[in-house]
Amino acid sequence: MARLPRLSLPGYPHHIIQRGNNRQAIFSSAADYRHLLELLRTHARECQVAVHAYVLMSNHFHVLLTPQDAQGLPRMMQAVGRSYVQYFNRKQQRTGTLWEGRYRSTVLQTERYLLQCMAYIDLNPVRAGMVAGPQDYPWSSYAHYTGQRADPLVSPHPLYWEMGNTPFAREAAYQAWVQAGVDGLAQQALTEATLRGWALGEVDFVADLQKRTERRISKSKAGRPTTAPSAIG
Repeated sequence: MARLPRLSLPGYPHHIIQRGNNRQAIFSSAADYRHLLELLRTHARECQVAVHAYVLMSNHFHVLLTPQDAQGLPRMMQAVGRSYVQYFNRKQQRTGTLWEGRYRSTVLQTERYLLQCMAYIDLNPVRAGMVAGPQDYPWSSYAHYTGQRADPLVSPHPLYWEMGNTPFAREAAYQAWVQAGVDGLAQQALTEATLRGWALGEVDFVADLQKRTERRISKSKAGRPTTAPSAIG
């Protein structure tokens, strides 16, 4: 079965997962983590992509971002992926692929899933048993949103600014949001939608989104659509 083309829609938040091949480690030192972050920052700026949240794990990474145009996201991810592989292979004196194929992505309904996705990303190291709390993990955007450090990669989404009228209020509100956690159904929905390439949101959101692209964005029923291309799953 042919793979669907990547879904990239300007103005919508996208959740991205890029895994190491065969779940192998993609970092060997702190310098590697810093290098990938610098690549993300550089190419996000060049491709006009706003990065809202991220976490770099030992064998994969997550990014939540919004592209300004349809080509910004694929251009950014291609540049980051290619540059990092060249850097890593040269440093490790290795050859061949590093990534498990192409990156996985989903388009999110902003009001329903953006903040949940941010918490999902920040809690990834906690779920993996690597740290007791997100504040203990150095390779994520959590510290930026809770006032521990300023991260030049991060561009907060307007929904974050609505969490409080002052920096302190926003930081406290976001910390409480993450501490409340993400329920199992939302975790499953975020993971499955990203890995399968379907858009994630309520029925009306998906239906409206389908009108904006010819690419199928959800599972469809058997048979051909009678008017527009069939919807998301």
